[in-house]
Amino acid sequence: MSGLIALDWGTSSLRAFRFDGMGQLDETRMRPWGIRHLPEGGYDTALADITAGWPVLPRLACGMVGSRNGWREMPYLDLPASASQLAKAIGAVRAADGMDVHLIPGLRDPHGPDVMRGEETQLIGALELHPELAATSTVILPGTHSKWAAVRDGAVTGFRTQMTGELFAMLRQHSILGATGAEAANDAEAFERGVGMARDSGAAGALSRLFSARALMLDGALAPASVPDYLSGLLIGEEFRAALADGLACRDTPLQLIGEAALCERYRRAAAQFDITLPPPIADAAARGLWQLAMQAGLVPVHHEESRAC
Repeated sequence: MSGLIALDWGTSSLRAFRFDGMGQLDETRMRPWGIRHLPEGGYDTALADITAGWPVLPRLACGMVGSRNGWREMPYLDLPASASQLAKAIGAVRAADGMDVHLIPGLRDPHGPDVMRGEETQLIGALELHPELAATSTVILPGTHSKWAAVRDGAVTGFRTQMTGELFAMLRQHSILGATGAEAANDAEAFERGVGMARDSGAAGALSRLFSARALMLDGALAPASVPDYLSGLLIGEEFRAALADGLACRDTPLQLIGEAALCERYRRAAAQFDITLPPPIADAAARGLWQLAMQAGLVPVHHEESRAC
């Protein structure tokens, strides 16, 4: 039997995908077993559980499982990096069942310096699903640590990490800005106001405007329950302001989102205030990237109708 077991193994969760021999996704499973929350028995137990009942197939994993704190550390691959270069750098760890789990390396941008793990596979999947992005594009991957990645001629040529999600959580939970005493409300107007504040902050940047959340609330111009949406807009708006300022994003270069729909919708709303129209996000990019890299690495047969250039 041909096919692939693909694993997207991050910090907080584990997803497993079973592909048939033609690259069709047959089944997806998910467990709350990221590398920081493994079951008793560790990686081998997690792997055996999430693949129980599946046939014996090649296994390929991306994400933090290949980090310094993961199952086996895979060195970062320096930019520029294409799918074929990533595939050549794939390593492996031997599982308790005697079979290998192949591990995809992360990417390193020495000009940052900056690093990513897992997002590189999403980028490869996005280029397979949307080959028109391969010539030149900027891909936005929102999250705890958002990534803005530049793609040129099918290779990742640069990226920047913005700690937007983590900063938002810290401000809400551990700063005076989040100490409003009110339950958060869904306030689209407050979000857009925050985006506009970041957009208009100029060279000073949105960090110079953070305390405005407190001042506006004390003045009665911002409801306590609306502060979280205002801060969210301010931080996401800063991503766009910074990316446009340093040339990572340009209005005449295609921009594409990858990620969870609700969060990506916030980025689409923020982009509109910068006169940027973002298309809907790409779904299941990690799964497609795992399949594409498995083909490039020779773990599964290459089917020409499936193997569009990345």
